[in-house]
Amino acid sequence: MTWRTGPLVAFDTETTGLDVERDRIVTAALVLREPTGTGTRTSVQTWLLDPGVAVPAEATAIHGITTAHAAAHGRAPRAALEELAALLAGHQRAGVPVVAYNAAFDLTLLDVELARHGLPTLPERLGGPVRPVLDPLVLDRDSDAGRDGKRRLADLCAHYGVLTPAPLHSAETDALATLDLLDALVGAHPHLAATTLDALHDHQVGAHRRWVDELDERTRERPYVGAGADGRWPV
Repeated sequence: MTWRTGPLVAFDTETTGLDVERDRIVTAALVLREPTGTGTRTSVQTWLLDPGVAVPAEATAIHGITTAHAAAHGRAPRAALEELAALLAGHQRAGVPVVAYNAAFDLTLLDVELARHGLPTLPERLGGPVRPVLDPLVLDRDSDAGRDGKRRLADLCAHYGVLTPAPLHSAETDALATLDLLDALVGAHPHLAATTLDALHDHQVGAHRRWVDELDERTRERPYVGAGADGRWPV
């Protein structure tokens, strides 16, 4: 028995942009996958928010949500964020790992959004850090560091032979793909399944820090400025 036989909850967002301090969540998804007597059961919860700001055309081109659609059909951010955070914190209290591709982005953005609306962040709700977290991006970068090429979600799905039920860049589809990607990645690197969740979480903390340090060393003239650029992971 390993953590692979237990429940996992995937988290993904689509947003107005890539700046975790400034941009807003437009859609979010939680996908719970848990074992049953005959296989697995998957339950999906999604949110569409009215972010209260314009959705740039560049973001709409990626996820398809316009400013007008979000304003007409989206929920008030404060209520939706509270619901999302309460569910995610509940899973964490129950010991369910959070699975997120580029977790530093989604989890940091969520905490910034919660604080923006006067709501407790995930660490405040939990009385400590968000853990365990499983991030296929960090795990792949560490387990197969010498491989060339990009490591976007679509790239890793192609590399590990993960088929997606719909085009990527909806929160629900990306969360489902991230769960399937994690399963394929662990199948390719069996030592990950043999590692405890606590040890695996701590390993990813160090792996992300090493990656940022090495990247900054190679690209001093253009330092990495994305989520987790200060070396902290996952939030």
